Amino acid sequence: MAQKTCILIGAPVDSGKRRMGCLMGPDSYRTAGLGEALTDLGHRVMDLGNLAPAAHRPDDNCGPIHAPNQTIGWTNRLIRVAEDTMARGMPIFLGGDHSLSLGSVAGVANYAASQSREQFVLWLDAHSDFHTPASTNSGNLHGTPLGYVTGRGGFGGFPKVTNPVAQENICILGLRSVDGPERAALEATNIHRHDMRSIDETGIAAPLAAFLERVEKADGLLHVSLDVDFLDPSFAPAVGTTVPGGATIREAHLVMEMLHDSGFVSSLDLVELNPFLDERGRTAQVMVDLAASALGRRVFDRPTRAYG
Repeated sequence: MAQKTCILIGAPVDSGKRRMGCLMGPDSYRTAGLGEALTDLGHRVMDLGNLAPAAHRPDDNCGPIHAPNQTIGWTNRLIRVAEDTMARGMPIFLGGDHSLSLGSVAGVANYAASQSREQFVLWLDAHSDFHTPASTNSGNLHGTPLGYVTGRGGFGGFPKVTNPVAQENICILGLRSVDGPERAALEATNIHRHDMRSIDETGIAAPLAAFLERVEKADGLLHVSLDVDFLDPSFAPAVGTTVPGGATIREAHLVMEMLHDSGFVSSLDLVELNPFLDERGRTAQVMVDLAASALGRRVFDRPTRAYG
């Protein structure tokens, strides 16, 4: 297994939605042993600690959106950090809510463009997060990252997306909660999307393998964004947007092991962990185990967990 330099970036973003708690996520991943797990796999681990949002002068043109200026500050900071760390290793963004991906994905896409390579994104999520500030009914910016990084309009005050991710370079796995306006917008795109019904019918390996073939053909860079709610809440309860019927632990580990086998993953988000809602650190440990699978841990290496 090739050794990587894994750069842990704490992004305690808690401005993308109204329910508080995701700011505790980065330290929960550390407490659950993420750094030690990656070191045990032979990787070099650098922990940059927890970031803070960049200073941002308040804008008045953001509409009825929750905490837009704080999220704009986070986006500015994370774009710069993502570009810098991609040149030094594999950044792993420890969230924080999913609005952190406004910055992480835009930043890694800028780096890919500087290397004359295509950026691909695997979105593991119950939601498509394809809204814009104008289309979202909730006003929560954690539902907008894919809209932003693909270049949709309406993000006044946010950094200009200079290298939008091509729609056909995005694959969403695990969908099961998409509202009407978002569905209509998605259906007009070339984004590859697979809801849980299609996964139930055909399995999760086939669509992922097809997507990885496209990454390989393009010699692309692959960003993986793993939302806690990709998983069924019976396995991972520590998320404020629980949607029953998600991926099983077996399906999730298969995805991660296939990603590792491909060798294409160049950056990773771990998002939407709300430790305030967890059960004795159970969800944090599941997410750490999945990250370890993506970095090379095999089924025979997986420790037995006791939650009692």
